[in-house]
Amino acid sequence: MKTIGVWRSVARTDRGKIRARNEDAFLENPKKGIWAVADGMGGYQRGDIASGLIVASLAELPAQSDFDERIKGVRQCLSWLNRRLSQELTVVAGRQDEIIGSTVVTLLIEGSRAVCIWAGDSRCYLWREQRLYQLTRDHSLRQQLIDEHRMDDRQAWAHPHSAALTRAVGASEQLNLDVLEFVVHPADVFLLCSDGLHQDLSRESLGRALSLPAPESALTRLFEEVLGGPARDNLTGLVIRQ
Repeated sequence: MKTIGVWRSVARTDRGKIRARNEDAFLENPKKGIWAVADGMGGYQRGDIASGLIVASLAELPAQSDFDERIKGVRQCLSWLNRRLSQELTVVAGRQDEIIGSTVVTLLIEGSRAVCIWAGDSRCYLWREQRLYQLTRDHSLRQQLIDEHRMDDRQAWAHPHSAALTRAVGASEQLNLDVLEFVVHPADVFLLCSDGLHQDLSRESLGRALSLPAPESALTRLFEEVLGGPARDNLTGLVIRQ
């Protein structure tokens, strides 16, 4: 295998055409090998506070020489934020039933090792050898209905509450994170994005954009396609490649 070189990335976020404010946030730090997208829970108060707090806290994590310690640090950080959002900020808001939460998807890369850590329906995609892989699995009612074989894909999408999240930072007392570790190949391209981006794009559209040689061109293509449509939600994307 060839030596894994320096990663470069580009990020962009947009309010979209309908929402009054942008509750998405992102972290882009190729030098430290960490990227993240957080999407404040739509329909609730202070989603922008939750997503902003997540990326700010991840950005402040101390540099660790050991990759396993870095993974542990991210998990501990998100668990601590979950307790803070689900307990402290809810009390401050003055309503015990108010949810202040956010999805999160984080990518860490060091050498040939990478790990994706997530909760919610923000996604991480991998473009490798002209094939698109969705590395994350949505924590949503839609995906749960499909996994439990209660509905097929078409029926699940038509369900009135299909977009409801089953996991998110701040949504419950205990945070259950999914973690996927894998080996990086030199020509790999990654896309981290909120559901406002991926829900309006086909796999073919994603693949065509990520096959472009420059991350800037890929992200521009993705945003142009989504903003050319209804763009009902905030949208955020991060494209990462060497």
